[in-house]
Amino acid sequence: MKLIPVCLSGALMACCLLSAGAPRAQTPPAEDASALDDVVVTARRAGAPMWTVERGDSVVILIGSISGVPEDYDWRPQALEAATRESQRILYPMEARASAADLLRMIWRIRTIARLPAGKTIADYTPPDLLVRLEALKAGERSQAWRTESLVGLSFDLLREAGRETRGRGAPEVVRGAARTARISGEPVGIVRGDELIDNLITLPPETYLPCVEAATAAAEAGPAGAAARLDAWRNLRVPEVLANPLDVALNLCWPSGDPEIAPVLRTGWADAATRALGQPGVTLGVAPLRILAEPGGVLDQLQAQGLNPRGPAWRSATTPGS
Repeated sequence: MKLIPVCLSGALMACCLLSAGAPRAQTPPAEDASALDDVVVTARRAGAPMWTVERGDSVVILIGSISGVPEDYDWRPQALEAATRESQRILYPMEARASAADLLRMIWRIRTIARLPAGKTIADYTPPDLLVRLEALKAGERSQAWRTESLVGLSFDLLREAGRETRGRGAPEVVRGAARTARISGEPVGIVRGDELIDNLITLPPETYLPCVEAATAAAEAGPAGAAARLDAWRNLRVPEVLANPLDVALNLCWPSGDPEIAPVLRTGWADAATRALGQPGVTLGVAPLRILAEPGGVLDQLQAQGLNPRGPAWRSATTPGS
């Protein structure tokens, strides 16, 4: 059955099914050192967290991206576009692909995905103190439908209240556009099948997503000011502050990134892709979720453990072991 990239909307899903990367091109000859340095300097001017890792004649530039960067947010994407045009290959975030049958199945099972089991309410899954916080956040709503909404759907509502932007122009969008114009080959670090995503939404017990709801509640309590602080920390390369931000914590724990079966695939995919890229001559530019790069035990820690030296902003807080 043919798989097609799709974009699903509604209370449960953001636009997470993206088009496939361009076909691979033959590996070009290795660049001289000055040309490689020029690409690194250009990328650094973008103002987004980035690290460079070198092994022999291979250079990997890892851009730490975050979701929810508004279209009009000023973070100097033109420099990243220029660096993209000078790279030999691009690594994109993992993609999800669904078939027409997957979409039909989701529509057919939307009641199971969108609502809690019959006769159940949010009070059956949340501790009393969390329920009190949720009721305070929802006090101004006319409808009480949130009490029977699935925990995934409720988390999406809370993230919207926290000021999460579902559309915008962050690092992945900038790099895709520049690479497409310059005909630079690229590929996602992995593929997640649509049927796997839907199976998890249908079959996993509601309490699986309770940590997400707890984190999304904290993000909603921080409100749009918290979301703005996250963007400011990202643009100013304060990586530990980004990772500690309530909205970033919630996005990491919530579906799909926090899905217990998908999350390990996301992390190992990037670690493996970075290692493979260090075996290819020239410049590879990767646009990876910042948390996957910079979290304890993440890609940067793994590369450092291999004796490599990721050059870029500090990614550990002063209290992190090994910092």
